[in-house]
Amino acid sequence: MWRNALNKAQTRVDGSPAQRVCILGSTGSIGTQTLDVVRLYPDRLKVDALTAMSNVEKLAEQIREFMPRVAVIGDEACRRHLVDLIGDLPVEVLVGEEGICKVAADDEVDTVVASVVGFAGLPAVLAALDAGKRVALANKETLVVAGELVTQTLERNGGVILPVDSEHSAIFQCLVGEDGQQIEELILTASGGPFRTRPASTFADITLKEALDHPNWSMGAKITVDSASMMNKGLEVIEAHWLFGIPADRIRVLVHPQSIIHSMVSFSDGSTKAQLGVPDMKVPIQYALTFPDRWPAPHPRIDWATTSALEFEAPDSERFPSLGLAYEALRRGGTAPAVLNAANEEAVALFLQEEIRFIDIPELIDRCLTATARVDATSESLSIEALVEADQSARRYVRERAANIGTHTPVAD
Repeated sequence: MWRNALNKAQTRVDGSPAQRVCILGSTGSIGTQTLDVVRLYPDRLKVDALTAMSNVEKLAEQIREFMPRVAVIGDEACRRHLVDLIGDLPVEVLVGEEGICKVAADDEVDTVVASVVGFAGLPAVLAALDAGKRVALANKETLVVAGELVTQTLERNGGVILPVDSEHSAIFQCLVGEDGQQIEELILTASGGPFRTRPASTFADITLKEALDHPNWSMGAKITVDSASMMNKGLEVIEAHWLFGIPADRIRVLVHPQSIIHSMVSFSDGSTKAQLGVPDMKVPIQYALTFPDRWPAPHPRIDWATTSALEFEAPDSERFPSLGLAYEALRRGGTAPAVLNAANEEAVALFLQEEIRFIDIPELIDRCLTATARVDATSESLSIEALVEADQSARRYVRERAANIGTHTPVAD
């Protein structure tokens, strides 16, 4: 998949007409930071479409500033509210998943920034790739759930995926100019989150506030909890497998508390390349929009004179069982990655509502994988319908089991 991007995304955007950008999930963390990048290059990047689920007021503000041709909101009630706020503007307003897929595949769009969180972002990404678009992918769940379908769509219709996740962008940058046959190992780095040194024996007492207090990154609530459990890194392992065609046993995770090295690639001659930078998502967002060029930008730089140490350690499986569950789902294949993702989304949502404990999240995911995943699924049977069914079954399982536990009661079948 990365070779596809290298071969097909080499058209330089400097000196060409403004690149027309569709931002899926424009009111979220990645979406708003993408608009920060657009502000730096008003003559080179033009916002053609913006989408959001329910944050009507913020979407209306963005529409007034960037004047897209079209906007999409989650449902009819939100659409009416949005029209009331921007009714004086010549902006078409569409609704729901159908509207999102329509703008993602629109002939007027050059690049789709896919930053809708979770399984909900999959249909629009597939629609964009079906239309041969350049997709800046920030939705890791798309490849976790449907890596095989995405790969088939790319081969069939010639779209391009450029990774936005800082770790995968780092690997992609390390691979530019390299022969994929010489890759020995991919090394994804992880900050370790807020609980890297916290005793595992105290995890039952972790509060929601503590889980949302990330030491290095500013992200949405769901992704922040995933970072605290290291499930985000597990999902990234699966994503890296599909992006770069590397098996699980050659994808390693290292905890790197400083978050300066975003990822590394080791090669067959013993060399290792690393991509380094200040923790700032605008850098990988911009690279995905401008590849193969690097446009000058005022993003923060590393002060090497004050960078005294770069530390690394292996992740602690007792503290972070979710990471091992992700490796297991990738090895099992079939619908297991889709089940893993859905179970995690549902369990994290329950934790954010303070209905279960932090330590219940991996417990529920583990039980759900055992109970609902189909490991005998073949390439032919892994249709979008089969994945939707696996997703829904996993969510039902987690909700039903969670209903039988209290915030201080162990999970039980």
